[in-house]
Amino acid sequence: MKTMIKLVASLMMLHAVPMDAAAATNNFVKVDKTHFAKGGQRYYIAGANFWYGAYLGAASNVGNRARLLKELDTMKAAGINNVRVLAVSEKTDMPSAVRPATTAAPGRYDENLLAGLDFLVAELAKRDMTVVIYLNNFWQWSGGMTQYLNWFEGTKALDPNITKDYDDYMAKTARFYRNDKAQQEYRNVIRTIVERVNTVTGKRYADDPTVMSWQLANEPRPGNGKATAEEKAVYVKWIADTAAYIHSLDKNHLVSSGSEGLAGSAQDADLFVKAHQTKHIDYLTYHLWPKNWGWIDSKNVAATWEGAMEKSSHYLNVHIDYAKKLGKPIVLEEFGMDRDGASFDIKAGTTVRDRFYGEVFNVITTRAAKGDPIAGFNFWAWGGAGRAANPDYWWKEGNDLMGDPPQEEQGLYSVFDTDASTIALIRETAARLKGLERK
Repeated sequence: MKTMIKLVASLMMLHAVPMDAAAATNNFVKVDKTHFAKGGQRYYIAGANFWYGAYLGAASNVGNRARLLKELDTMKAAGINNVRVLAVSEKTDMPSAVRPATTAAPGRYDENLLAGLDFLVAELAKRDMTVVIYLNNFWQWSGGMTQYLNWFEGTKALDPNITKDYDDYMAKTARFYRNDKAQQEYRNVIRTIVERVNTVTGKRYADDPTVMSWQLANEPRPGNGKATAEEKAVYVKWIADTAAYIHSLDKNHLVSSGSEGLAGSAQDADLFVKAHQTKHIDYLTYHLWPKNWGWIDSKNVAATWEGAMEKSSHYLNVHIDYAKKLGKPIVLEEFGMDRDGASFDIKAGTTVRDRFYGEVFNVITTRAAKGDPIAGFNFWAWGGAGRAANPDYWWKEGNDLMGDPPQEEQGLYSVFDTDASTIALIRETAARLKGLERK
């Protein structure tokens, strides 16, 4: 009898391991055809961009953990279930970049800021929120790719806020994809983050279901609008090779590119599709910026609104169609509009922004309700309790961090915790998407 009891106990133990493993695997966000799934059911993203989250999570210096907890609680109450966060920044002489930086020089990391990312991820887990972590930046506000070139080419890091020549910046920054030393260091950074053990939870990032996706970079692009066929080919290969490298380190998590869509693909639809065909890119991303692209005049909304919304609606819908063609989900992970009268003042109204958000959310929820592969949104960006400190609204080291990075005026696109009408729209849309998960 004792032998039989031991045998039964042993068999139960054998079955317990795979069941536990299956339960753990079930908690990761996965792709189920053209949708996300988590915990055995469909999962929609109702998210915010929160690039500075790891900064607030630091224990000292730039950190403000009390504010971070408040921000996460406020977002959670608004129905937000996902945040998109910068993993690392690179130290640079460029004036419009955030300070301090995570990486002082190749291989030299600020452990205080990395521990801030640890703290953020641990707190997100407590709130059943997930995170998209991007591992580089095409733009200068965090150092990014141009700083890698400064390190390994010896060329000056370009700050287009100073030169006022974004075309030149984009063309030159795309050399990053071809620089072998820069690529090796970039992979060192990827490995450092993906294989890092969280100092708060004790979990490897690669084993933590709080992470929804690794993202190659914020808004990578092949160059400017005149990118050559060769430059486009280099870009496509870089996406496939880098995504494959991340998957070689981490079999649990999704990988995305961080692309703007057509606007980040030299307006080349074939390039956008080709860049995301690789099996190592699990879902598509795109961004929508009517003001940045000259579609709307914030100081003359009445005369430019209709045309801007026609273009925006087409942009929103055509990318969902591209996703359907590729058989993958897509997330609108950036969109924004400034305050009434093009003001940066937190006291200015948000009538135009709310109207724009309403248009965007209507497309998302309508297409999602039809079963199309739109998997959610991340608005740009959560400003929360941050407040602009200077009369000219430009950020200086030591000021509050908020949704607008240092390359932009503070208050340009941030959604503050006092923007009640905008937050109500976000909460309502999050609830509508949540309702679709149960269908």
